[in-house]
Amino acid sequence: MTNSGISSGLISLPLFILSIVYERVIMSDAIQKTAIDTIRTLSMDGVQAANSGHPGTPMALAPAAYLVYNEFLNYNPQQPTWQGRDRFILSAGHASMLLYSMIHLTGVTEPGEPSKPAVTLDDLKNFRQLDSKCPGHPEFGHTWGVEMTTGPLGQGVATSVGVAMGQKFLAAKYNRDGFKLFDSNIYVVCGDGDLMEGVASEAASLGGHLGLDNLCWIYDDNKITIEGETDLAFTEDVAARFTSYGWNVIQAGDVNNLETLRDALENFKKTTGKPTLIIIQTEIGYGAPTLAGTHTAHGAPLGDAEIKATKEAYGWEKPDETFFIPDGVMEHFDAGIGERGAKAYDAWNALFASYCEKFAQEGGELKKIFAGELPETWDQDVVPFAADAKGLASRASSGKVLNQIADNFPWLIGGSADLAPSNKSDIASETSFQKDNYGGRNLHFGIRENAMGSIVNGLALCGLKSYGATFFVFSDYLRPAMRQAAIMGLPIFYILTHDSIGVGEDGPTHQPIEHLAACRSIPGMYVFRPADANEVAESYKTVMQLTSNPSCMVLTRQNLPTVDRNEYASAEGTERGGYVLADCDGKPELLLVATGSEVSLCLEAKKVLDAKGKKVRVVSIPCLDLFQEQDADYRDAVLPQGSMRLIVEAGIKQGWGEYLICPKCEFLGMEGFGASAPAGQLFEHFGFSVENVVKKAEAILA
Repeated sequence: MTNSGISSGLISLPLFILSIVYERVIMSDAIQKTAIDTIRTLSMDGVQAANSGHPGTPMALAPAAYLVYNEFLNYNPQQPTWQGRDRFILSAGHASMLLYSMIHLTGVTEPGEPSKPAVTLDDLKNFRQLDSKCPGHPEFGHTWGVEMTTGPLGQGVATSVGVAMGQKFLAAKYNRDGFKLFDSNIYVVCGDGDLMEGVASEAASLGGHLGLDNLCWIYDDNKITIEGETDLAFTEDVAARFTSYGWNVIQAGDVNNLETLRDALENFKKTTGKPTLIIIQTEIGYGAPTLAGTHTAHGAPLGDAEIKATKEAYGWEKPDETFFIPDGVMEHFDAGIGERGAKAYDAWNALFASYCEKFAQEGGELKKIFAGELPETWDQDVVPFAADAKGLASRASSGKVLNQIADNFPWLIGGSADLAPSNKSDIASETSFQKDNYGGRNLHFGIRENAMGSIVNGLALCGLKSYGATFFVFSDYLRPAMRQAAIMGLPIFYILTHDSIGVGEDGPTHQPIEHLAACRSIPGMYVFRPADANEVAESYKTVMQLTSNPSCMVLTRQNLPTVDRNEYASAEGTERGGYVLADCDGKPELLLVATGSEVSLCLEAKKVLDAKGKKVRVVSIPCLDLFQEQDADYRDAVLPQGSMRLIVEAGIKQGWGEYLICPKCEFLGMEGFGASAPAGQLFEHFGFSVENVVKKAEAILA
């Protein structure tokens, strides 16, 4: 039918039908376009006001963000922490103005405070400025409506796999017939940069293996990077790659075709047994007369003249006005995501109340998960280890304590990057988390340490107590995710075994020398290096109670003597990071300070020095970070100022500086990489022997 034929047909319809057609089709299209262009103009204006940022991608992706939020996201803007919600993750975090614009336009508020917007118009105007709710990249815990901190490319998509796994676990463990509490979808917007990162490949491979059909990545294939076009370095067939991973891949074409994108999102919701990758084509800086489609639009303000011309190209009502929101836009979002989300939230709460009445134990557990609390009896089976000169490797005692806790901690979940038998990190009473068993608590990450770190973060974002395990030397591969965990304040923990030169014959490549210093350097990260089985147990007790700090358990391959606590101080001092393990009568002449495997060495050296009439104190510092947080009086009582001391640790000196500021202080550690030989020979070779400790102590005392 020709356009004139359509017009003639419309004219012949009754007036009330014409009004319905106009309201539902013509006006609907108009308000959708206005809403999408509002996202674009706010993004342009925010970057211009900050005089820095990334305008091009938000302008291009506005249709996708609009459609996901207003038509698909099961989300109540006035309850952004609602446990039944869908998640929207902007993995391309540099495009943060896209997310901040959506948070403002959809009316996201602070939890329980419907009159307090999470992001105000003034916050948008103060993009990237001090104290604004709109920092350069989205920051979890800083801005309500931000589901995770996304900075380094690849971290968002990788972490989303953990979020999807967490939701699958909660559904398998707690859903009951007629009570589908957990049925969330995770929508992730990513770009070429995300998919070039290795962590994305690792996570996507595992996500496909696990069949995470609640996960949808929306891939912005704009073919632009900072240096130019992606074909400078990226020419692979992404669709084929993800098909090989076992994903449902949809080519949705031009992002501005809402109907095609809508069909793709509906396809995702209907797909079972596979995660979905929706590939969209966008033009970076969409609508900008001279900059659209160029890498210039990626990471710099467009300029006032270009912004005005772009707004005019959109047919914008007030092209000379910044941060303008046309009438009807906020109301449009309120009628979409607002009304839909409020109804879903009320229905979920009613369902949860009934659930708690019928399933009291499970409901009680969920309330604790939601509140970030521990099970009441989580540590009831943790028992002291008897004194034993032969002792246990701390990886072995860790495995025992982990299982003592896990049996009373139903939402403790984790696994290893293919090293569980060596890490002793499996929960013995549990099954494996797999595609046909999402209720299993033993995770298998494969040889993917990078993805493991991100996935563990995602599990924690679901309220689970999660952990990842590998050899300590491979914490290098974990570091981006460890840093993200610290920034987000996630209380995850890492089981890092095969510490220092005790690894032995595997040689320098597998012997972590600088890694203690590297992990300790991360603000907010607690690094535990326990000296024996009882310090391991006390370290776990401390780690389990952390609410906003990640932590590392650095453990040995070789046996460590279990200290006789009747002869020496209780290991409960671990909770303060450091304590006096063995003292002398009167004021000590020398302090022997050590961590981990070197503590028992210092105890033996003390016996020799005692026999020579020297007054020696041995101080164990299982967690230097925690010790540094203690008040000055306690630290001075353990390590008196000005006291002579020898610090012994099979790592580099970095990080110990303030404890070596005294008249006669020495550090016995590593000054280079290790070597390949049996562990005992290596400790002797590098000076970690009773004889050498005594020799160095006597030199200090001379």
